[in-house]
Amino acid sequence: MTKENFSPTSPPHSHKPLPKLKLLTMFRLGLFQMGLGIMSLLTLGVLNRIMIDELTVLPWIAATAIAMYQFVSPARVWFGQMSDSKPIKGYHRTGYVWIGTVLFTVLSFIALQVVWQLGTSIQTTGWSLMSYGWAAFLGFVFAGYGLALSISSTPFAALLVDVSDDDNRSQVVGIVWSMLMVGIVIGAIVSSKLLNTPEICGEAILSYDPTATTKIVNIATLQATVNPVFIIMPGIVLAMCFLATWGVESRYSRFTMRSRSVQREDQITLKNALEVLTASRQTGLFFSFILVLTLSLFMQDAVMEPYGGEVFGMCIAETTQLNAFFGTGTLFGIASTGFLVIPRLGKQRTTKIGCLLASACFSLIILAGVMESPSLLKSGLLFFGLASGMITAGATSLMLDLTVAETAGTFIGAWGLAQSMARGISTVLGGAVLNVGKEIFSIPVLSYGLVFVIQAIGLLVAIWLLGRVDVKEFRDNAKMAITTVMEGDLD
Repeated sequence: MTKENFSPTSPPHSHKPLPKLKLLTMFRLGLFQMGLGIMSLLTLGVLNRIMIDELTVLPWIAATAIAMYQFVSPARVWFGQMSDSKPIKGYHRTGYVWIGTVLFTVLSFIALQVVWQLGTSIQTTGWSLMSYGWAAFLGFVFAGYGLALSISSTPFAALLVDVSDDDNRSQVVGIVWSMLMVGIVIGAIVSSKLLNTPEICGEAILSYDPTATTKIVNIATLQATVNPVFIIMPGIVLAMCFLATWGVESRYSRFTMRSRSVQREDQITLKNALEVLTASRQTGLFFSFILVLTLSLFMQDAVMEPYGGEVFGMCIAETTQLNAFFGTGTLFGIASTGFLVIPRLGKQRTTKIGCLLASACFSLIILAGVMESPSLLKSGLLFFGLASGMITAGATSLMLDLTVAETAGTFIGAWGLAQSMARGISTVLGGAVLNVGKEIFSIPVLSYGLVFVIQAIGLLVAIWLLGRVDVKEFRDNAKMAITTVMEGDLD
C-alpha cells in the first residue's frame, strides 16, 4: 500500500475503480469494535458490579446512571446525518470516529472517579442529598460518554456501508461484529487478571466497624487496584481505533460514487433526511423490532455480575470472567452464522431461530441459580452467547439491507437510535425489575429469575415483529422518497 493510499488526510479519488476490501482490512476495521467491546465490559461489567455489590448503591440508581449513555442516543441520527453532509478534512467518517473515541476513553476514567465519590458519600452520610447529587453527576458524565460514543460509532457503521459492496457486506459484518465479542472476551480475561489481587478478593476488601450492621468496603484499597485498569484498557482502545481506521476511507470508500452526480447526499438537510426515514411503514416496523429485540437481549447486563456475586458468591474477578463465556459463545455464533447459516436459511429466518434459542437459554441460567452451580451458569451463558451471535449476525445484515446508500449515515443513525434507546431502557428496567423482585421474593434467585423470564417473553414478541418486516417494500418506498427529496417536491 502506498503512502498516498494510506494517508488519512487525502480525499478519496473517484477517477479510477476503487479496490475491493481485503480480508486483512476487514479484520483491521474490527479493531474498533473490539475496543467498544472492552469499554462495554468496563462500564456494564466492572463499574456496575462495584456499585451494586461493593458500594451498596441501589440497583435502580446504578442502572439509571449508567443507562444515561444510551438515553442520549437520539443524537445518533444527527451525528449520522452530519457525517453524511459535513466532512472533516475531506472525510465523511474518519474524523468523527477519532474525535468520539478520544472523548469516551477519557470520560470512562472520569466516571470511575465519580463512582468512588458516590461510594464514599454513602459510607459517610448514607443516602443523603450529597449522595444523590453524586449519583446525578454520574448520570451526567455517562450522558457525555454516550454522546462521545454516538460521535464515533454511527459514522463507523456508515463507513462499513461506504467501503463494502453487496457481495462482501455480510463478510464485513460477520468479521467486524465478531471482533466486538473478541474485545469482550479479551477485556474480561485481562481485566480479571488485573483485578484478581488478594487486596480486593474475599474478606480482604472489607473494613470492619463494630457499630455497622452491614459490610463496609475499603474504597481506597479498591481504588488502588481498579484505577490502573481504567487507564490501561481505555489507552489500548484509543490506539486500536486509530489503527483500525487509518487510511481505510481514502482507499476504499464508495461514498462519492454512490451519491447523485448532480445533487449529492450532502445537500440533503436533516429535515429531509427525517422525511426519508418516515417514508415507509417498514422503517417503523424494523425500528420497533430492534427496540424490542435489544431490550430483551440486554436486560441482564445490569444484573448478571451482581447475580454471580449474590447467588453464587463470586468475587469481582470471577464475575468479570462470566463475560468471557458469553463473549466466546457470541463470537462463534456470529462467525458461523455469517458464513454458514445465513447463506442457507436467510437473514430473517436465522434471526428468528436465534431468538427462540436465546429465549430457551434463560431457563438454564435460572436453573443454575436454583442449583447454585457456577458451571451450569457458565454453560448457560456460553449457549446464550451462541444464540445472541446468530441474532447479531442475522439482524445486523438485515439492518444493512434496510439502509439506502444515498443516506447511509442517517439510516444507520436511526437503527443505532433504536438499539441505544433499548439498551438504556433495558439497563434501567433490569435494575428496576430486580428491585421489585427483591421486594416480592425473599430468595435472591427468584428476584433475578424475574428479570430473565421477562427477557424470554420479549424475545418471542420480537419474533412476531420480525415476521412483518419486508425488505423489498422498504427499498421501494425509501428510494421513491429520496427521489422526491432530490427533486425538491417533498413538503
